[in-house]
Amino acid sequence: MSRESLRIIHDEHDALSAMLRSIGMMVDRGPGNEPESFFDVLRAMLFYIDEFPERLHHTKETELLFPRVVRLAPETAQAIEQLDKDHTRGESAVRELQHLLLAWELVGDSRRVAFETAVKVYLAFYLEHMRLEETVILPVAQKVLSAADWDELDAAFATNCDPLTGKYPRDPAYDRLFTRIVSQAPAPIGLGA
Repeated sequence: MSRESLRIIHDEHDALSAMLRSIGMMVDRGPGNEPESFFDVLRAMLFYIDEFPERLHHTKETELLFPRVVRLAPETAQAIEQLDKDHTRGESAVRELQHLLLAWELVGDSRRVAFETAVKVYLAFYLEHMRLEETVILPVAQKVLSAADWDELDAAFATNCDPLTGKYPRDPAYDRLFTRIVSQAPAPIGLGA
């Protein structure tokens, strides 16, 4: 059974994975001769993560999807507890990255290693988090949730409209953010070098 909410979750995970890979590529490459552009696009990318996955995607998983799955499949309790902790940790971690990036930009290279180390830990953490959701929780959800559960989840996730998935109309309020990311970030998320 293919449900809209599952498609949206996978689409958003794909968009976020691409964003994370692009952040890693940018950090590996460094600011080069264009530090202003480098810091500008990294700030925009971290803001995107804080604004969309952290506030929209995770909230719906924690409040709507996970409680249903754990009620019907108690064997998922430990994994769901870990994922909920990850959601809480992820929100503070992305803000800490924003702070570390700003410190590197404003204070200088003495702060670079702290940011690079933290971003590598964060990327690995987030990719593992999505892997756990996709390989443990979503397959169980497909087996145990009712059509009524899926209808409610489909309706809730349909309001996310993450434009980086390429499947939803852009919110005009975020046009500048997404234009900046897509025009300056490297592939797979953008058109930059």
